[in-house]
Amino acid sequence: MVPRLTTAFSGPLLEIERCFLDAMSEIECWLRAQWQEHTPPFYGSVDLRNAGFKLAPVDMNLFPGGFNNLDQSFRPLCVQAALTLVDRICPDARRLLLIPENHTRNLFYLQNVAQIAAILRLTGLEVRIGSLLPEIDQPTPVELPDGTTLLLEPLLRNRQRLGLKGFEPCAILLNNDLSAGIPEILRHLDEQVLLPPLHAGWAVRRKSNHFAAYDEVAGDFARLVGIDPWRINPYFSVCDSVNFHERQGEDCLAANVDAVLELIREKYRQYGIDETPYVVVKADAGTYGMGVMTVKDASQVTGLNRRQRNKMSVIKEGLSVSQVIIQEGVHSYEVVGSGKEEGVAEPVVYMIDRFVVGGFYRVHSGRGRDENLNAPGMHFERLAFETSCSLPDQCQTPDAAPNRFYAYGVVARLAHLAASLELERTAPVKEQLACA
Repeated sequence: MVPRLTTAFSGPLLEIERCFLDAMSEIECWLRAQWQEHTPPFYGSVDLRNAGFKLAPVDMNLFPGGFNNLDQSFRPLCVQAALTLVDRICPDARRLLLIPENHTRNLFYLQNVAQIAAILRLTGLEVRIGSLLPEIDQPTPVELPDGTTLLLEPLLRNRQRLGLKGFEPCAILLNNDLSAGIPEILRHLDEQVLLPPLHAGWAVRRKSNHFAAYDEVAGDFARLVGIDPWRINPYFSVCDSVNFHERQGEDCLAANVDAVLELIREKYRQYGIDETPYVVVKADAGTYGMGVMTVKDASQVTGLNRRQRNKMSVIKEGLSVSQVIIQEGVHSYEVVGSGKEEGVAEPVVYMIDRFVVGGFYRVHSGRGRDENLNAPGMHFERLAFETSCSLPDQCQTPDAAPNRFYAYGVVARLAHLAASLELERTAPVKEQLACA
């Protein structure tokens, strides 16, 4: 299923896609050179928004939780990318420990864990799954909706190594974003490869650091292909020392909202775009679409009612919000489905190492083109990408499926590259010295 664009502004996006197609050799060469200088994250997923006049990432997840949404046709790409990564990072690896989120009742999420394990097993690794939950004190099988069983086992710490009973892994892969903090059992594992690194988790990571790195990457890339970087890059600013319950930081928030909106208005005037600018105010750390609000005027962030303050005050794991990012809102003009099933959609692109390995559409029939789609009521179209994001066809039109998806893959890889820079720059001093 290929989505359709209902916007009259498809022309500028076609220009971007044509630009990417014409510069394909230069783009691939440039990206290859970047990966010689920077180490890509183990894996990642990027939420994109396609406004017709703009194609930009709005979120980057370093602990992706939707591998079960990928169509099975993408499995060979996943395995090949994972094999390349394992050979580079730990070529002698035989055993890998996978540590998931503590969502033992979320069978949908556990199907994602099962898919990750299946991909890695096809690289020749023995993969077992260790749980951080204290109540998992013995091997615990969990029946999944597809009829398979996932075995969760208790972790065992032995000095500077982590494993399971009778299982000592060469490497440890986290699929837990550490929103609740870094457990002591994961610290100081100096004798094992731990991926992603601990500072990639939300206990440390900030979205503003990522988009600061992306701003740099997008600028360099835009100069390479000759486009306005705004076409692939959302404006943003940050407010810290915010307390929604106590109404602290409202003036800072309103001033930053107004400033970002004015920047967007100026671009809309420059390109003759007849749309209402908006920003998305969201917690600078965290995921799952929590702590998010859409704002079209600075007055909307002052005098919030109790329900609004409660919504913005807490994110995953019940953590309080004290810093927010004000990000340019990018309309999504893509629509998937028809009739009652029709909904606004945004592409989500998945990567392992430096390779695009698949994608799907997040769809919400109850949300508008200027709203957050990562909300209750969303669903996923796992068959949306009929072709790879890595195989453009220069003989077809720019908006043909292979070429549109190639553009998605390019922008997603730019976000992945930004994540690499972000992790390098936020690494603890000890890790930086080790890399040097």
